[in-house]
Formats: sequence, C-alpha cells, structure tokens
Amino acid sequence: MSLEGRLSINLATTRGSWGFAEAVDGCLRHGITAIAPWRDQVEAIGLKEAARIVETNKLQVTGLCRGGMFPAEDKAGFQANIDDNKRAIDEAVALNADCLVLVVGGLPGSSKNMPEARKQVADGIAAILPYARENKMPLAIEPLHPMYAADRACVNTLSQALDLCVELGEGVGVAVDVYHVWWDPELATQIARAGQMGAILAHHICDWLVPTADLLLDRGMMGDGVIDLPEIRRMVEAAGFHGAQEVEIFSKENWWKKPGDEVLATSVERFHTVC
Repeated sequence: MSLEGRLSINLATTRGSWGFAEAVDGCLRHGITAIAPWRDQVEAIGLKEAARIVETNKLQVTGLCRGGMFPAEDKAGFQANIDDNKRAIDEAVALNADCLVLVVGGLPGSSKNMPEARKQVADGIAAILPYARENKMPLAIEPLHPMYAADRACVNTLSQALDLCVELGEGVGVAVDVYHVWWDPELATQIARAGQMGAILAHHICDWLVPTADLLLDRGMMGDGVIDLPEIRRMVEAAGFHGAQEVEIFSKENWWKKPGDEVLATSVERFHTVC
C-alpha cells in the first residue's frame, strides 16, 4: 500500500544516523515521499541544495521545524527573534513546506513572569504574521507538554494555542503532536474545536514510554508506550484533517543509536500495525 500522503518522517527521527540528503535517500528506499526537516539540518547542507533535493525527488515537506522562541529579555533580543522567524519563513517557502512549525519559547533569562512570556509570544506571532501571509506560509503553533513551559514553550494546551489562533486570525493554525497533548482531558473537545476552525495543519506521532528516562530525548516508537494513537487519529480525521502522520522521535539512547534503515523500517511497520 502506497505511503504517499499518509506517512511523513520528521528528520529528527533519523538524526542519529543521517543528515538531510542521507535521510531523504533512506526515506525513498522505504517508499516514503514526505519529510519534515529541521533548520539546522537544512543549514548544514545549504538551503539551495536542500530545496533542489526536495524538488528533484518531488517530496512533500509536511513542515519545517522550527520557528518560534519569541520571548526575550530586552527589545533587541525580541527583535532578533522576529528577524530569525522571518528567515525561517523564507526557508519554509524555499522548501515549499506545508507550514512553519512554531515552538513558541518559554521564560527568557531569569524571568518568572509567565504572563509576560505569553504576551511576547502573541506579540511575536503577530509581528511575523503579515510576512507569513504575504508569502503564503501557514504558521503552526505547536503546544508542548507543560514540563517544557519554562524553557521551550509557554503554550501548553490545544486550548491555549487555539485561543491564539482566534486572537491572531487567518494564517495561524496548530500542530497536534501526540507526545504533548495525549494527557489533556480536553483533548477531544479541543481537536473538534480545531476542526471547526479549520486550524489543524500537522499531526505528529510517536509514543510516551513508561518509565521515561529523559523527558526530552526518550520518546518511544509508536506502539511501545501508552498513547492511544488510533483514537487520536480518529479525532483528527473527524475534525477534517487527513494529511500525513509525521513520525517525530527524539531518542538519544535507543532509536538514534540504531541504523537509519532500521528506524524507518520500524516506523513503516508500526504505521501499518499501530497507527
């Protein structure tokens, strides 16, 4: 059965083995024609070459990771973050990405002012949104698990992310990453709400291991943990999103130590048997 339009590999998943070009070759060997690269991976090979590889192989880029990280300690830092996000939009456009994923950032420096951090996030997205609209690049706010509120993302639930979408208007949606939202008692309600808004831009999959050895770098392969992946997919599809499921696994001590072809073969097998 063809995987086209159904399965995407976030290139973080094969980071332990491959750079951009090697990961693309590996995906093609396994019948995968959709990817989601990270900006550092694109930078390492060069944006022009990365775009050439995407175009030559007729790849779908389900998202570019990542923009965001808006909060800063001072105005100069905030402006630098705005400028970097505009560069990220340019990169996403060059790769013909479906969206630019935003990991919005947490508390800057030694701050303990969470409301101010969240205000800077809203102000930051508002500042880049006209440029994103001009370039027809959707922005996908990715709420992260609350354990990352201080350092990575002060937007931690789909409800928060969708409230931002309402505030900011056209051109902003959400990335539904199961690792970050599976626990939310309002998940079904908020996915349905996202569907009514037409706001779902991406769906990321992996699994939550019990126990988890490292809260950042010990994500599980689908089926190895406790997330009800088929049920969440049903919610997402009922909400009108039928795009690719994007495998995104950070696994320093397990999957990043395995050969890339083994990681991809397992991803394909679990996509068919678990997801």
